[in-house]
Amino acid sequence: MLASATDAARIHRFGGPEVVTLEEVPVSPPGPGQVLVRVAAAGVGPWDGWIRAGKSVLPQPLPLTLGSDLAGTVAAVGPEVTGLAPGARVFGVTSKRFTGAHAAHALAQAGMMTRAPLRLDDVQAASVPVVAVTAWQALFDHAQLEAGQTVLVHGAAGSVGAYAVQLARRARARVIATASAKDRDFVRSLGADVVVDYRRERFEDAAKDVDAVIDLVGGDTQARSFAVLRPRGTLVSAVSTPDQEEAARRGVRASFFLVDVTTAHLDRIAALLDSGELSVDIGAVLPLTEVRGAHEMLDGTRPRPRGKIVLAMGPAR
Repeated sequence: MLASATDAARIHRFGGPEVVTLEEVPVSPPGPGQVLVRVAAAGVGPWDGWIRAGKSVLPQPLPLTLGSDLAGTVAAVGPEVTGLAPGARVFGVTSKRFTGAHAAHALAQAGMMTRAPLRLDDVQAASVPVVAVTAWQALFDHAQLEAGQTVLVHGAAGSVGAYAVQLARRARARVIATASAKDRDFVRSLGADVVVDYRRERFEDAAKDVDAVIDLVGGDTQARSFAVLRPRGTLVSAVSTPDQEEAARRGVRASFFLVDVTTAHLDRIAALLDSGELSVDIGAVLPLTEVRGAHEMLDGTRPRPRGKIVLAMGPAR
């Protein structure tokens, strides 16, 4: 029997963490191409803060339930769903709007879900989907990184950056990474050949004629990165649109992209996690009742540890 209601982290207006409320909302049956997931854990990322604050690049009609990354068990499947059945342990993303996961039950597009990695528990699995697929798409779908090339990863200790370093190393690329001094050893352990302390060193001194820059920082860091690219090199940003005039002047490609999470990408990531070729980094695990605290971490008003923030739902209603 399906639950008739579920606890959810909701917003009725845009603003700071104080606008997030916990409410009981009805559970809708899955429609065509959807699955209903009994959520065990859900990731929290910067995009959740942007949506809450009204800064999403996507339309976000109110009220809404926050959250996109999740892991849990399929409770029901809608028409046209194949490959997933009730009882399957899954992970993935709710929808292209990146909403709905911070709840004990969530509807998700089946094409953005897959079976969870066997080696990961639910908290670990929920930390993966958006950030790992973002890293994969930045490196291989957009920068088209190949073995023997050199890539510069900005923000390498962050959730996306950590996967970018691991995936680039696995692809046999040379990896130059920027991070803080306290994260130097961590980023080296992921496979970076060179780690630049961005507070005390200039990455331009370590990176010259690189094939690709993966920008996870934006601003001045992005602007300065054009100078280290080789002719016909590529700058890919997951945070803001690069200067196209500067790219043309230097004879390089530069682009911004929004991640497109698919079952196929998740299957690749799950296989690498199960084989031990990728590792996860969990920064904080909070109950759903402390979702405001998670948003305070996103906003910097509460200390934020390195690694992914995850909400553990506990027993579902």
